[in-house]
Order: sequence, then C-alpha cells, then structure tokens
Amino acid sequence: MCATPAKGAADPPLNWQEAVLSRVIRLSGYSAIVFVGLIFAFLVREGLPALFEVPLSDLFSVRWYPIEGYFGILPLITGSLIVTLGAMAVAIPFGIGTAMFISEIAPRWAREVLKPMVELLGGLPSVVLGFLGILILSPYLRQALDLPTGLTALAGSLLLAGIALPTIVSIAEDALDAVPKSFREGALALGATRWQTMWGVTLPAARSGVLTAVMLGIGRAIGETMAVMMVTGNAAVLAVHLASIVAPARTMTATIAAEMGEVATGSIHYHVLFFIGMVLFLISFAVNVTASAVVFRQRSRAERVLS
Repeated sequence: MCATPAKGAADPPLNWQEAVLSRVIRLSGYSAIVFVGLIFAFLVREGLPALFEVPLSDLFSVRWYPIEGYFGILPLITGSLIVTLGAMAVAIPFGIGTAMFISEIAPRWAREVLKPMVELLGGLPSVVLGFLGILILSPYLRQALDLPTGLTALAGSLLLAGIALPTIVSIAEDALDAVPKSFREGALALGATRWQTMWGVTLPAARSGVLTAVMLGIGRAIGETMAVMMVTGNAAVLAVHLASIVAPARTMTATIAAEMGEVATGSIHYHVLFFIGMVLFLISFAVNVTASAVVFRQRSRAERVLS
C-alpha cells in the first residue's frame, strides 16, 4: 500500500532548472510593469510642463491651431471618442456574431478555413487599410450619403471597426470554444433549442472571455493611428452633435503622428503633444483596468456559484 504525503506537508524543493525558469518568468512579469511605468514617467516628464506653459482654460478649449498659439485639445478628445464609439457600435455586434457562427454553427471544415482567415486579416498593416479607405470607402460614402467629402469620422469608424473586428472575433471564439460541451448538452437535454443554448448558455458561460475581447478591441481602436489619419479628414472640430459622425474629425493619435516630426523640441507645442499622449495613455489604462475589473468580478461570481 502506497504511503500518501501528510496533509499540509511542504512541497518538494524545486531543482535548479525549475528555479531559474520560475524566476525568469517572474522577472518577465515584473518587467512589463516596469516598462509601462517608465513609459508613463517619460510622458509625464515631457507633457507635464504644458500645464504650466498653457493656461488650463486654454488647454481644454475648443480650438486647436498651434501656429497661432491655440492649444485646445477638446476637439481631439471628442474626435477620438466619436470615432472609437462608432467603431465599437459596428465591431462588437458583428464580432460577437461572427465568433458565435464560427464556434457554434459553422461545420468543422468551414471553421478551419474561417479562423485562419480572420487571424490573417488581423495582421494586415493599417496603412494598407488606410489606402483602401481612401480609394474605395471614402468615395462610396461621399456618393451614397451625398456628402461634401467622404473623409469623415464615419469613414474612420468603419475602418477602425474592420481593424478591431479580427481581435474581437479571434479572442471571443477562443472563449466560446473553451465552454465545456456538457453545458450545451445539458441545455439541449432540458428542451432548449439550439438558438436558446447559444445565447442563453454558451455566451453567458464565456462572458469573461468575450468582455476581454471587446476591451482589447476598444484598446486597438483607440490606439490606431495611420488608418484614422488617412480617412477622417484631420479637421480639429468639436464633435458633440450626432451630425459630427458624417463630418471631418481629428483624433489624438493622428495629431501626434502628424505634428511630432515637425515640432521644435522643448517648445510649448512639443510639450502639449506629449500631454495629449499622456491623456491617451490614461484613457487606455482606464479601459484596461475596467476590463480587468469586469473579468475579475465575473470570475469571482462564477466561482461562488460553482462552490
């Protein structure tokens, strides 16, 4: 009869290879935090002087024209928000629906074709999508909606939706595929239809993974630069009305990319651009923290239910 180790006994010591690997992995995890902290510290060092060089009322005003000394960043913030919200309004339902189709409806041969194609689309350079937006999407929107120009926030939203869609589909499909088969079989055995099983059992069971996919898609949309800069028209206009979606707009990322290469180092304009980067960093950080909090809450709730 084999002897079992006593309950509470200490774990056997790790050999030196396992100890080294464990410390390397731990150091890699800590290094990610350190790098993010260093990036934020650099942004603060270069961007914080803007608060002392430009009055706060002028910094958060509605006019951005640095040549004449106007550094209002509100049009840039609202431009980023309207483009991102428009992109998510398109990408979230289409992304989750596509992930549900690949995971729950498509036959195996179609799944083996569709999943690699979705991941391949996620690897397309954003500048290529920007060219497609200029040559195809913008002229089509101008003619279809009878607009003065097709370079609008709507074009940027649709293009961003296409960029965020592969991320949402890929991660959400992995989360749906990880749901145990017994969940589906139990729901079908109780008399639920296939549709009811998909939306009432499988999707709620994969909620944390789907929320992670959505938040990563939002992060991808907020941080996109080249494609947005090419199709939104780059007009620093305050976007606070519903009609602003079919008008030119300018995002924070596009402003930094377009003007950082020509600005004098150490000037007011230079510090304001870094301040914009600091604001963008804080928005992205808030999105990630919110996503982590939601996922953690969902997992805690699931653990309480299972226990």
